[in-house]
Amino acid sequence: MYSFKDDYSELGHERVLTNLLKISNKQLDGYGMDIISAQAKELIKNIFCMPNADIHFLSGGTQTNLVFINSVLSSIEAVIAADSSHICVSECGAIEHNGHKILTALNKSGKLLPSDIEAICAEHINEHRVKPKLVFVSQSTELGTVYTKKELENLFETCKKHCFYFYIDGARIGTALVTDNDVKPEDFSALCDAFYIGGTKNGSPLGEALCIINQNLKNDFRYYLKQHGAMLAKGSLTGSCFKTLFEDNLYFDLARYANKMSQKLAKAFTNNGYKMFTNSPTNQIFPILPNKKIEELQKFYKFHVWEKIDDNNSVIRLVCSWATDENEVDRLIAVL
Repeated sequence: MYSFKDDYSELGHERVLTNLLKISNKQLDGYGMDIISAQAKELIKNIFCMPNADIHFLSGGTQTNLVFINSVLSSIEAVIAADSSHICVSECGAIEHNGHKILTALNKSGKLLPSDIEAICAEHINEHRVKPKLVFVSQSTELGTVYTKKELENLFETCKKHCFYFYIDGARIGTALVTDNDVKPEDFSALCDAFYIGGTKNGSPLGEALCIINQNLKNDFRYYLKQHGAMLAKGSLTGSCFKTLFEDNLYFDLARYANKMSQKLAKAFTNNGYKMFTNSPTNQIFPILPNKKIEELQKFYKFHVWEKIDDNNSVIRLVCSWATDENEVDRLIAVL
């Protein structure tokens, strides 16, 4: 049974794995201080035009969000996020477990708005409630939507107005960057205080690259890495993965293919009269289907039933990856 449940079921791209084998017997410095990790960081700095950023490689998205947020917030401070955000629905209360409340805004598109931030600020005005300090968004969002450059600029300006930090979860930043959206890699250094580049969901066996731009947030971060068990002794593992991904545009080529497969599916669904729950140009799509049709598709494919619309219809989520078999995409289309 073929799976459209996620974009990390396949271990990793062949070039990434081949290059790991090439260094398997080399003696390299540990804890991310090796030459390969340094080369990977320089590639990322050049592509994203952020020569002064601090870059740290971590193993996964939940770990990255947890360690970074915990490193910048005091015990009285909280996070603002959309109610559909990854830290709210998919991280087992990791942020709250470390003592930081998440203040959520209701939404249907996956996007947080400046007005959401203002509304939350208006409710948190004294010491009887937690103090908002960091705004969290994802690019692309959990619903496959993508923030425009103007939308991110407006959010960052709102954060500056309130002296908040602005942090972007980039688990699927690759698929966002290769859409027709106007946000480019070189824009990020001026759009936020920190963000991360997802490798796990775009061809790497593991790994995320946290990019800290705000100088005030850089100090002592490696101490937090170690304290949270997030400092890999064999840091060259993640370093090598990112070095390969950012050589010869492989990272963006893989994301572009994932989008191509998902949009091929999206077109087929709409051509067959089905509506979409969100307008997603990325590798996640959310068709609304009759429950009977969903049961039919589940005989052949794995996917998530995302949300109930009414007694007869539900939203499903289909995710394509860098390794999605186009023959399976065509077979699913045929079933429609």
